[in-house]
Amino acid sequence: MVIVYSTFPDEKSVLETGKKLLERELIACFNTFEIRSGYWWEGKIVQNREWAVFFKTTKEKKKELSEELRKIHPYEVPAIFALKVESALPEYLEWLREVVL
Repeated sequence: MVIVYSTFPDEKSVLETGKKLLERELIACFNTFEIRSGYWWEGKIVQNREWAVFFKTTKEKKKELSEELRKIHPYEVPAIFALKVESALPEYLEWLREVVL
């Protein structure tokens, strides 16, 4: 199992993206939540609200998911990175493999 993490500017864009990735069977599910972020952008410190998201997929779909996410992401330079899950409930992993084709 792999979790791909990203951030989005608003709830609408993260939910639309999550739905597209579900429809394309690149993810089994996603979890999103509002966060406060601080970062450098164009020579200035920016602090704002964003939406973080965890997309859950298989290691076989990680590359395709990352490429598709990059194409449809609303940010010019999005945070997209994968986290390998060391262990998980076997039944959950079985479900994940069944729904991500």
